[in-house]
Amino acid sequence: MKNRRIAVLMGGPSSEREVSLKSGNCVLNALKAAQLNATAFDVNRELPDMLIKEKIDLVFIALHGKPGEDGTIQGMLDILNIPYTGSGVLASALSMDKIASKRLFQITGIPTPEFRVMSKGKYHINPFEDFPIVIKPSTEGSTIGVSIVKEEDEFEKALETAFRYDDNIICEKYIDGKEITVGILGEEALPVIEIIPKSGFYDFNAKYMKKSTDFIVPAELQEKKNAQIKQIALNAHKVLGCSGMSRADMKLDSKLNPYVLEINTIPGLTETSLLPKAAQAAGISFRELCLRLLDLAIKKHEK
Repeated sequence: MKNRRIAVLMGGPSSEREVSLKSGNCVLNALKAAQLNATAFDVNRELPDMLIKEKIDLVFIALHGKPGEDGTIQGMLDILNIPYTGSGVLASALSMDKIASKRLFQITGIPTPEFRVMSKGKYHINPFEDFPIVIKPSTEGSTIGVSIVKEEDEFEKALETAFRYDDNIICEKYIDGKEITVGILGEEALPVIEIIPKSGFYDFNAKYMKKSTDFIVPAELQEKKNAQIKQIALNAHKVLGCSGMSRADMKLDSKLNPYVLEINTIPGLTETSLLPKAAQAAGISFRELCLRLLDLAIKKHEK
């Protein structure tokens, strides 16, 4: 790997640009500390020419949102025949589209909250009998555009917020219980993390503002329940065809029944992000995590 020219893709035009820059710079520093020939690339329309000009032969994708997490960048790299970290085109597109992924979960028996799809320009009422419900865009991350609706008079505003980001949105039954996440590295489920946001809602601020959320790593669960949750996360990863890494965001109801909310194919990659936290609990340092992801990328490409 020391002979390879590595590009770390970050930034880009998405609503998650600033988060991506943080992830990308953390990855870049880790690779340089490992004495690898790594260079940062802020993604723009000149990217293909830049990769060819710099003779890049391995890519670490640290992009969040579109076009880095929806299969677009992956398709470009496939055409250029350059190996890259994480999932391929189809798995990335399916995971980014919450409607498509949740429908696949339903078909394959992976538990996910009951939901309805709503389209822009049509009249909508709450499809469920009661509140709270969750309204969210189909193809955004970092809880951008997401609202927890507790009363009828909040419904229209939540629709308006979600429709700013997507023409198709999800209305989902709210699961009142513990928030957890499970990272996948290769074909292994990492320790379960319980997320306890001080505001009660794990929104954008709770994710990225310091000291706004507490974490229990690993989550305090009985062994059998822990194994069940890990298996469901791994099944969701496989059903969508993910590879390299992913992170399953889940909720546990009052009876500790698990539900998969979504799969992130390029989760946050700062040293304090959830996937690195889980890896650290498994004895894997941040630098080792980054190196393993590059190694998995090379092996996938060689196949």
